[in-house]
Amino acid sequence: MSGENALVFVVDDDPSIREAIESLLLAAAFDVQLFASAQDFLSSERPDVPSCLVLDVHLPGLSGLDLQQELAKADIQIPIIFITGRGDIPMSVRAIKAGALEFLTKPFANEELLNAIQQGIAHDRRAGRQRKDIPQRNFEEIIGSSAPLKAVLKQVEVVAPTSSTVLIQGETGTGKELIARAIHNVSSRSNRPFVKINCAAIPLGLLESELFGHEKGAFTGAVALKLGLFELAHQGTLFLDEVGDIPLELQPKLLRVLQENEFERVGGTRTRQVDVRLVAATNKNLAQMIVAKQFREDLYFRLNVFPIVTPPLRDRVEDIPLLVRHFVDTYSQRMNKPIETVAEHVMKRLCQYRWPGNIRELQNFIERSVVLSSGTLLRPPFADLEQSAKRATGSFATLEDAERRHIVKALDDTNWVIGGLNGAASRLGLKRTTLLSKMERLGISRS
Repeated sequence: MSGENALVFVVDDDPSIREAIESLLLAAAFDVQLFASAQDFLSSERPDVPSCLVLDVHLPGLSGLDLQQELAKADIQIPIIFITGRGDIPMSVRAIKAGALEFLTKPFANEELLNAIQQGIAHDRRAGRQRKDIPQRNFEEIIGSSAPLKAVLKQVEVVAPTSSTVLIQGETGTGKELIARAIHNVSSRSNRPFVKINCAAIPLGLLESELFGHEKGAFTGAVALKLGLFELAHQGTLFLDEVGDIPLELQPKLLRVLQENEFERVGGTRTRQVDVRLVAATNKNLAQMIVAKQFREDLYFRLNVFPIVTPPLRDRVEDIPLLVRHFVDTYSQRMNKPIETVAEHVMKRLCQYRWPGNIRELQNFIERSVVLSSGTLLRPPFADLEQSAKRATGSFATLEDAERRHIVKALDDTNWVIGGLNGAASRLGLKRTTLLSKMERLGISRS
């Protein structure tokens, strides 16, 4: 049986077991890396992702099951074979339910372990082939066929194969996370972790620890080592949502890891190297924040290598019927309701509404409509929409500034040619008349 130099990690606190497994695997032509504890594994530099992980259940500190959960949280998919010196059936059931491929009780035969590892590697290769199909499936999650949406997806196809940092700008609810996932899934990193964080949702004092991790004892309450999201996203993609909410004092550290691919954990002195593709998103006007000294200009330029602007739903009116039918089908099935029809006058009103909350607002409204409907006909509570429209103050000034900059850039890139195959309208995925209308509304002129 040949391992064909496949890489296997072994985590066991018994040195004699580690050495025995290492000798067995090296003789079978595997590459092997050994760890004495889960903490050693988590704190190590791991430039390569193994094809299989042989993991002892009972370890000092973090147990094998704890480590399995940490890997699952980070969406790190490694076939795991648990080994234990105790014949613990409930423990084995827990491990298998959590995703382990095999649970072996010591002492086990050499062939038993080798067969389990070969099965794990075969499983990993099958999963890798399946993950390569994700881009097509993921694009199906982005619903619509409008020209503005097609233009965005074209940008995704252009930037995804690179490692360039992407800044996604757009109003709340326009699907920025879906675009970030599409970039990851079309990239060469698609079988590596996609790790996300909403920077606005993390308390000020905890964000640095979330991003960069901390050493045990780094501060009060730091009772154990914690890996940061940059480490968990190693060789994958880190999605920073609401990047405009990162505090000013933390921005230099983010800039450094973007420029140098290195950082230190909170409370640590060891510099760690990391390979992460960063995608950031915001609904804020970062240029205005720079003027107000709330955001670093050098960080903005480092994030804005490849900008993508997600169009608001009011610019994708032709996509609304597709989205409505998708959400009606989804929530009807979930609630076991027989709703089959959206009346023409209902669809017309849905298409006429401006949807200041964009796709998210439409989705929530359709869910509420399904809850309130009986029979086969969708009966939306349009009075709720009217109240919502009155309450919507709409911070459109900020968003219109982003839209204005996006259009002006396209005009500059095309020497202010509006129509034709190579004109700004085509580049933006808009009709010529639509672009002219937007230019008039936003006060854009060449003079």
